[in-house]
Amino acid sequence: MHGHGTDHHPRIPHASRLEGARVLLVGAGGLGCPASLALAQAGVGHLTLADPDRVDVTNLPRQLWHRPPDVGRNKAESAAAGLARAFPGLSTEALPERVDASNAEGLFRAHDAVIDATDGVATKFFLSDVAVLTGVPLVYGGVLRMQGQAMRVDPGGPCLRCLYEAPPPADAVPTCAQAGVLGSMVGLVGGVQALLALELLSGAARGVPGEATLHVLDGVTLTGRRTRVARAPDCEGCRVTAVPAYPEEAEACAT
Repeated sequence: MHGHGTDHHPRIPHASRLEGARVLLVGAGGLGCPASLALAQAGVGHLTLADPDRVDVTNLPRQLWHRPPDVGRNKAESAAAGLARAFPGLSTEALPERVDASNAEGLFRAHDAVIDATDGVATKFFLSDVAVLTGVPLVYGGVLRMQGQAMRVDPGGPCLRCLYEAPPPADAVPTCAQAGVLGSMVGLVGGVQALLALELLSGAARGVPGEATLHVLDGVTLTGRRTRVARAPDCEGCRVTAVPAYPEEAEACAT
């Protein structure tokens, strides 16, 4: 499938399911841009993009929807405009706001899947907690230097806290200025996130109940590995009963 208004791609099982699917992308930067492109190309019917940040000139080399005239514009609005140019039949909504404790539950429940394309590490744990609470699948993704990770958090399966327990101290994670991030690396991870979402939305996902797969990508050696993640029996994140407080944190890596 090559976008809206074309025939279904024969390799995507139950591709017609994608036309009615609604996906929320939390973040419209380095991960959100390539993920949204792949989802739109596959024929997902609606994409909501949420991001409170504005386009900076340093974003242009690796955030494909943003053009030089968009510098200073809200990222969600800029990305939605780019998607509309490329896919006129795609339904989009731009939310120039952050997904936090005041709106996260409602936004999750209004969509079939959520892509975590955020920067802050603590924010990723917050989104994982909301996914557990609502039962809406979340696709986690992260990039630092030449390393990337992606994992789908499914209902009843392990959450991000099963994998890492808790966010690291804020000063333990270097900023992009300190560590650097390559545009092609975030593009690769964003594409994998989209694939994990499409696998679920199309009905092609297969897995062992209570388990997930962490996909680890190495940009130096161009290799990847898969790690089995089991649900931790005493995981606090898997027992969330209310929307947690939103973490106040500085940007860890403005992808």
